[in-house]
Amino acid sequence: LIGRKGIGFFRYLGRDMAGAFEEFTDRPSMEDAALVIEPLVERFEGGELDGVELVFAKFVSAMSTPPTLTQVLPVEVQKVESQDDAKTGRQPNYLLKPSAAEIVGAVLPLYVRNQMYRALVETAAAEQGARRTAMKSATDNAGEMLDTLKRTFNRARQAQITQELAEIVGGAEAL
Repeated sequence: LIGRKGIGFFRYLGRDMAGAFEEFTDRPSMEDAALVIEPLVERFEGGELDGVELVFAKFVSAMSTPPTLTQVLPVEVQKVESQDDAKTGRQPNYLLKPSAAEIVGAVLPLYVRNQMYRALVETAAAEQGARRTAMKSATDNAGEMLDTLKRTFNRARQAQITQELAEIVGGAEAL
């Protein structure tokens, strides 16, 4: 778990936590991502975990940050066939140096770390967007409240002036 709110929520529920990180800034780094994901990767490789999924606030816009679930481990490979391959039945034939296994072995840890970093950055962006929206709403509401109070004050002042004028006119007529 990352963040005080999530940690507090799961402590309240009495749930066990595999790890808790409270001290991340609003500008996450790749080192922060590595600190979180590497123990999980080790536990996955050791067979202790069946999978690793990230739940985070996906930043779509300042007004839209839906919760998102992304499976990080095991990595799902999506097979993409071009239309030409489907028509001709040909399979691509590539020569890879180093081997495909070595390339995947080098790229896969970076991919997993990048997924964690993406989740941290999008959540930070979602939080900043929510703060900005909240501050804009508060500012707009304060402006409306000021306008309402000014109108109320001016009406009361105008009523008092009208009352005084009526008293002066009434006193002048009495004389």
